[in-house]
Amino acid sequence: MSASAVLMVAAEGGIIGDGRTGANLALAVGLLGLVIGRLAQVRAGGRIGIGNARTGGMSAIVVGIVGVVLAVLHLATSSGGPGTGNGLVGAIVAVPLGLGAVFLGYRALTRSRGSGRPIE
Repeated sequence: MSASAVLMVAAEGGIIGDGRTGANLALAVGLLGLVIGRLAQVRAGGRIGIGNARTGGMSAIVVGIVGVVLAVLHLATSSGGPGTGNGLVGAIVAVPLGLGAVFLGYRALTRSRGSGRPIE
């Protein structure tokens, strides 16, 4: 690759480019939702006592939905197919990550609702 081609790529948005930025953002938000959902599940199970499981569950649901919306929006607006460098595959992977975050958040909410255990 010549120096002029490298400068042209850098001027157009760098190595990542504008096409993959939306997919990377959706992936990051979906992964963050999974982490929040897993922590909320652990809190609801009583294994750690830091924080509130219901707040964590609701946060995971909201972040997961935002990740899915970002991924679907990127899928709807991207041109080309997989392998063209526009982030289509990343957006496809981000959809199940966001849905997994919603699922984990919902499970944490249901586990924290009525445990029926007395507080010791």
